[in-house]
Amino acid sequence: MKLLLTSSGISNPSIHNALVELLGKPIAESSALFIPTAIYPYPGGGNMAWRALSGQSPGPLSQLGWKSLGLLELSVLPSIDKKAWVPAVEETDALLFWGGNPVFLSYWMQQSGLTDILPSLQRAVYVGVSAGSMAASKIFGECFTNPHSSNNSGNPLTSAEIKYTTPEGEAGATFVTAEGAGLVDFAIIPHLDNTNHLDASMANAEKWAARLPVPVYAIDDQTAIKVTDGSVEVVTEGNWKLFPPK
Repeated sequence: MKLLLTSSGISNPSIHNALVELLGKPIAESSALFIPTAIYPYPGGGNMAWRALSGQSPGPLSQLGWKSLGLLELSVLPSIDKKAWVPAVEETDALLFWGGNPVFLSYWMQQSGLTDILPSLQRAVYVGVSAGSMAASKIFGECFTNPHSSNNSGNPLTSAEIKYTTPEGEAGATFVTAEGAGLVDFAIIPHLDNTNHLDASMANAEKWAARLPVPVYAIDDQTAIKVTDGSVEVVTEGNWKLFPPK
């Protein structure tokens, strides 16, 4: 499967060009399905989902001028006959995974059956934003103040929790690793050195990466990882760092 894993959407011309290359045609001639699931665990998640879908959120994604744009809500799919939604996934040019809680997103990707379908898709480009990018990995890590309440899936986290206090003083925070879709064999730490994400400093990224048994790309909001047939390319107008597995 082709993937474009971003920190903050299609944020510059280089990432835009990479998306067009993966699609194989202009965005104006391409269809997409928008997946807001990851944002729902947060207060006001429904409003944030609408803002993202309508193109009113930072991180350009839905507002790129798609030929058609549909909505795919993963949490309802287990109660729907697959014949009602699988054809749309198979026929779309892009799957747009919005940001939010990667543990919650990964859970519903698995519960819905989408994780099982993704590797067989020859046409669709997986486009991730933040948590949407993290969940593409076979294993990823995230820091939560209360990981079980943040999970909100009714399902225990899939791996051990590691007590971790950030240098910024986020006392009691817990670094959690969880299983993702397994589409790539590396993990991503988004929002590197973003002032609105103080925990995603380079120092913290190095500590988090040391907890993961895979290569880890720490990327800022002007960077994306492009994956084609297993070939990995960093597309950037900003900063990034690759941490090899310890």
